[in-house]
Amino acid sequence: MSADGNTHESEAGTARGGAESAVREAEGAGVPVSGRETGSGAESGVEGLPEEETVRDAISAPDAEGKPRRTTRRFPLFTRDTARPEGGGRAAPGDAPAPARQWPILTVLSAVALGLLLTALDLFRVGTILIGAALLAGAVMRWMLPSVGMLAVRSRFTDMVTYSVLGGAIVVLALMAQPGPWLEIPFLDDTLHFTVR
Repeated sequence: MSADGNTHESEAGTARGGAESAVREAEGAGVPVSGRETGSGAESGVEGLPEEETVRDAISAPDAEGKPRRTTRRFPLFTRDTARPEGGGRAAPGDAPAPARQWPILTVLSAVALGLLLTALDLFRVGTILIGAALLAGAVMRWMLPSVGMLAVRSRFTDMVTYSVLGGAIVVLALMAQPGPWLEIPFLDDTLHFTVR
């Protein structure tokens, strides 16, 4: 009976050793491994806990450079990082202090905060125009600067369109706000006449 038990233990140890070596080979080849084979709860130092599951991306034969490639086009089960958006690098050299590296977003946020303060101080029209102008300035910076730090959220085109549309809409609505609008658009008044009034 002890011989059978030794045989089963040696087979389990061989299987566990083979899986661990496969994990080491995959890590050495640069393939992300999202879990490791572990022993039982007693071996890991905690008694009574079941073995942890191992979840790995499937890999296949090596490519031309000798690195294993994934066998599926599906995304991996666990996301480890995300790609930096185009132009999302530092806006100043790496040895500069943190605020200097992120000056584009700090400029936009400071202008928005000032606009909110003016709005709270009963300067509604000026405050909201400043908020819209800050977003339009963000669109211009996203277009002109090669790197804008955290102001870059998605692609350059998507960020420019988003900042421009939101900023432009806020400015136009602020100019048209009642009472005493600074901007009057006749066809909007006619449209409201036939739909609302």
